[in-house]
Amino acid sequence: MTQAEKEQDSGKEKEKEREKEKEKEQQRGVKRPIAPPAIPEPLQEQIQSNFVVVIHPGSRTLRIGRATDTLPVTVPHVIARRHKQSGQPRYEDAWLLREGLNKPESKEQRQNGLKMVDQAIWSKKMSNGVRRTPVSADQARAYNCQIRPAVLDSSSRVKWTNTAHHPPHLVGEEALYVNPSDCYNIHWPVVRGQLNVHPGPGGSLTAIMADLETIWSHVIQKHLEIPLKDLKYYRCVLLVPNIYNRQHIKELVNMLLLNMGFAAIIVHQESVCATFGSGLSSACVVDVGDQKTSLCCVEDGVSHRNSRLCLAYGGSDVTRTFFWLLQRAGLPYRDCQLSSRLDCQLLQQLKETFCHLDQDTSGLQDHEFQTRFPEAPALLYQVRLGDEKLQAPMGLFYPTTFGIVGQKMTSLQYRSQGDTEDPHDEHYLLATQSKQDQSSKSAAERKAVSRPGGALDGEMSSQGGIGELSDLPRGCGIGGSGGGMQGEMELGPAQGECLMGTGEVDEPLSAHLSRKTAIMSQFESKALGLDKAILHSIDCCASDETKRKMYSSILVVGGGLIFHGAQEFLLHRIINKMPPSFRRLVDNVEVITRPKDMDPRLISWKGGAVLACLDTTQEMWIHQREWQRFGVRMLRERAAFVW
Repeated sequence: MTQAEKEQDSGKEKEKEREKEKEKEQQRGVKRPIAPPAIPEPLQEQIQSNFVVVIHPGSRTLRIGRATDTLPVTVPHVIARRHKQSGQPRYEDAWLLREGLNKPESKEQRQNGLKMVDQAIWSKKMSNGVRRTPVSADQARAYNCQIRPAVLDSSSRVKWTNTAHHPPHLVGEEALYVNPSDCYNIHWPVVRGQLNVHPGPGGSLTAIMADLETIWSHVIQKHLEIPLKDLKYYRCVLLVPNIYNRQHIKELVNMLLLNMGFAAIIVHQESVCATFGSGLSSACVVDVGDQKTSLCCVEDGVSHRNSRLCLAYGGSDVTRTFFWLLQRAGLPYRDCQLSSRLDCQLLQQLKETFCHLDQDTSGLQDHEFQTRFPEAPALLYQVRLGDEKLQAPMGLFYPTTFGIVGQKMTSLQYRSQGDTEDPHDEHYLLATQSKQDQSSKSAAERKAVSRPGGALDGEMSSQGGIGELSDLPRGCGIGGSGGGMQGEMELGPAQGECLMGTGEVDEPLSAHLSRKTAIMSQFESKALGLDKAILHSIDCCASDETKRKMYSSILVVGGGLIFHGAQEFLLHRIINKMPPSFRRLVDNVEVITRPKDMDPRLISWKGGAVLACLDTTQEMWIHQREWQRFGVRMLRERAAFVW
């Protein structure tokens, strides 16, 4: 027998043995694993994080950088544009000044706010158990009025921006240091978290979009060193406010994809990115910015729409209040003006240096500061201050101290007004939903007729008219916690109070809507203190379990509350004001102001960078070609929040 025949025989024997083993296994009931068919996985494009630019546009500061950068580039979000014709009047957007400050009742309101602040200072004991006695401004004034500045240097070594070559525009620090006598208009494109649309020069939406494109393009070229022609190889993550204007977001995406030429974009909310940046799965995010304070409860990467609240005050209002208090205490720098850009910058620095929320610090204390302005000597001032350093930041908890009258102080997320580019929008969904409600209601009525007694109570209460009346505030007998598309304008009861009584479903819809509008306008004119706003936001969450999570993780981000003692101060006020029922349920109320020892101003940007690197976000990218073809519909399909 040849070698080949021997191998063939042994192969046959092995085959027989394998078949016998299979038969035995089948008899014993043992199942062999079935190898799955080899299906080729779709090739997913590997995204390189160093080719992703994260943009976080704030009211006063722009933060921008690659997703791989440790820290973003931070520049003042301002542009100076040269006049097209000589002799044109100068225009400058206000920094610390705002509408509603010069009303007859403004001063009275400010005084009432200060009385409440002084009462709060007096009522809280220091850590040694002694009550803190408020210090009169007159004591500091007597000393400060005698102070004269000392000359440090005959030249401040600070220069105005050189405009001899007549640049058409200047961005960031260069724009701030444009000489007021030069022919330039100063524009801040974002105000209180929204695009700064106004009737004055440069206030049209087109002009603002041009300003933003110029600022962002300049920073990308100069600081990130990316040529604009190479942006087709880059992707972009854009952080937007929790309460957003759909038209503005659409224009921004248009600009980034079509004008600037990014290959793809992800749009996400600041609050959700803040949780990513801090490494928390759920939190009540309190973002205290320079001009607005926004609150939102975030759970597992989703922002609860009912809990969103935006307050029209922030760090710059504290700065302005501090200036008024300094004036009352006889500030030795007598020429300080809120209309001057450089004085506003100085006041911001003084607030950040001197103000605190530590109630153990009491009595009069001496401080010093320097002024360094172009074409002026460097001066050193002495100043004696008492409670002013504590009173100003406490304005965030007693907003009447800001003296703002007749302005909309609270914003909620309004329903979409519809978009011609998006035929299957929210209105379409609501219309089809109400048709389904009507058909189910008629089916229920038919059942009830055939049922003895015709009792319909349960079904009617759960279905009748909810589609139309879902805008009612929470806790008001109808609408419940409201989810998905229906809960857009729900407020939630403020401190457990119901804004609307029950049993009002029978009134005509028009009367109901007009009353609802009146309630909304009344609510929006109110300026809630920061602690009350936090409680209100948490109270709007659907379940007690979610509320418990939020109380145990209150995340404070942004630059408006970076004061010594802020964490303890806010924690004390939350615990004192939270509903008694939750004091038993919540094991540990926690206020987080510096997660992972990071600068709270950078946390949202950092979260955007984390988002860009996650595998789970791959389906959120909107590509340039898709946007050209489908437009705003892509935001409804791809945005990680309900558009």
